[in-house]
Amino acid sequence: MDNPVHLSAPALRPARVIRARRLRSILGRDWKVAIPFVLPMVLIMVGLIAWPFINAIFLSTTSLNFLTGETQYVGFRNYQRLLTNSDFLFSLENTIRFTFWSLAVKIVTGMTIAMILNSRIPFRSVLTGIMLLPWIVPEIVTALAWKSIYDPIFGGLNPILQGVGLIDKPLGWLSDADLAMPSIIAVNVWKGIPFYVLLLLAGLKAIDREQLEAAEVDGANVVQRFRNVTLPGLRYVIVVVLLLSFISTFNQFGLIFLMTGGGPGGATRLYSILAYEKAIGSLQYGPGIAIAFSVAPLMALLIWLLAKFMRQDDKQAATDKGPTISDRVLALLGLVMGRLLDLLFLPFELIFEGLEKLSDAIHRLFGRSSHRPILKRAGRERRSLITRLLILFPFMVFVLFPFYWVTVTSFKTTPQISQRVSIFWPDPGTLGQFTSLIQDTPFLKWFGNSVLVATLSTIISVALASLAAYALSRLKFRGAGLLTSFLLITYLLPATLLFIPLYQTLTELGLINTYGALILTYPTFLLPFATWVMMGYFRSIPVELEEAAMIDGASRLYAFWRITLPLAAPALLAVALFAFTNAWNEFLFAFVFITSESLRTLPIGLQSMVVGDILPWGQLMAASLLTAIPVAVLYIYAQRFLAEGLTVGGVKG
Repeated sequence: MDNPVHLSAPALRPARVIRARRLRSILGRDWKVAIPFVLPMVLIMVGLIAWPFINAIFLSTTSLNFLTGETQYVGFRNYQRLLTNSDFLFSLENTIRFTFWSLAVKIVTGMTIAMILNSRIPFRSVLTGIMLLPWIVPEIVTALAWKSIYDPIFGGLNPILQGVGLIDKPLGWLSDADLAMPSIIAVNVWKGIPFYVLLLLAGLKAIDREQLEAAEVDGANVVQRFRNVTLPGLRYVIVVVLLLSFISTFNQFGLIFLMTGGGPGGATRLYSILAYEKAIGSLQYGPGIAIAFSVAPLMALLIWLLAKFMRQDDKQAATDKGPTISDRVLALLGLVMGRLLDLLFLPFELIFEGLEKLSDAIHRLFGRSSHRPILKRAGRERRSLITRLLILFPFMVFVLFPFYWVTVTSFKTTPQISQRVSIFWPDPGTLGQFTSLIQDTPFLKWFGNSVLVATLSTIISVALASLAAYALSRLKFRGAGLLTSFLLITYLLPATLLFIPLYQTLTELGLINTYGALILTYPTFLLPFATWVMMGYFRSIPVELEEAAMIDGASRLYAFWRITLPLAAPALLAVALFAFTNAWNEFLFAFVFITSESLRTLPIGLQSMVVGDILPWGQLMAASLLTAIPVAVLYIYAQRFLAEGLTVGGVKG
């Protein structure tokens, strides 16, 4: 038998080098370094988003046989039944109405406020900060505050409207089938104002003022300048805002569920609430998932459009080819929006033309030239400022009144609330509601649970987002572009499409009704946004700093940890604050995954205090105030870092 031939190390080295070069050419230059950076995020996205989503598609083709207790395959029958299911069709109609009117009012309201805040007005920064307040309020606090305001007996809205003579008797805003939908639309508008104002204000600041001044010199009035100069400059921002808002509004669940539960008589039952009732309430996973997934094609189209819009500059820089299908779709969308805006602003243009003709008639009546201004420039500016402040005032009242109502109600005694004594001011003021809340309810336990879940979820999300964002912005490896696109898709994916399959997955893992159910699932919606923002911030940091350290012998991980990460502190703080706020406020996952009272977070704990028609308004308002304070304090402390981190990350990302 021949002796085996042993190759020496020098003979093996070329083969290893060749294999390494082949792998680098296939997987990318930095694939080995990238694996530990992106693997944790990939595992979460695959295990808690992709797999439950795929599994849900299969579950939607099944149905529970109540006679045998077994699940059987029914194909696409669940989807076919939806076409003739009156409950589903009515809920879909409700969802469309709710979304359309919410978006229409929010875009007009947000644009009006943003235009005023972008002008020269006193205390502009303070007024802007006030307009952003609804953003930091937890969803449960929003729902309880407005539910209290709308209450026909103890609420504050009816006395105001009766006092000014708009109504002659108290109205049941949430118990009347005709009033419930407009009422929850108003609350959705209140909650959505900060999002619109923030993004539209950023877009307005980027518009060249010289163009507006040139249009004014040419004789264009306010509406014409807005229509022909401002709107074209805001085209990109408006489309992105409307698409993002459509996705979130169409899939709204918590706010409506907390305020009306879908009632009265199904008048506010959206498709998301119907899906919950079927899947979780009746344990019909197949039909429930089919209801949720019935809107998946629409969501896929909107996410695709939004992704194309947000990456339009990269696409144009990479190719000079003719217009693609996506370009034509976006152009058609812009054309439709343009026509709608023409119709929207036509009445305003006619009004301004009428005012101009009236002004010319007055000039001629007094024998003055129509081109000579009646008022001096300083007088016109002063009158314009007063007009803008008068327009802004009702919006300020609309934004601030719920905060005022929560505060004054929490300092009232229970007899004072029930007997409607001194409705708009505590007389006498008392801390009794706070004392009763802490002594008679598990509020402190709920508070501790929220701190634990929000803190751990934030740490996990920010840590993994930092690693993944660094790899995606610095390292070259195959699949980076696909992973970036998947991040955007998962960020935009509505929770209403995930909570049922996640419930099924957590049940199989034995994690339902545990802290782990929330700590594991919260990163599914925290991680994508945090990674996207961190990517933008890392790209703004000079890569030469890391290269100099690595030339001196530092590893890639050391350069990341000791050089890049400290420089990204503003972005880290911004995403940590965003993640903590969202985890602190989250309702849907906590409501579905947690049943034990000892594990409830604050949103679920406060919701459990409402028993039937019995609402302890004093305790609820005190709890709402204490729930909102931690987030408000964090935002006040970190406001500067939040603006810097989100602005740089949002622009670069």
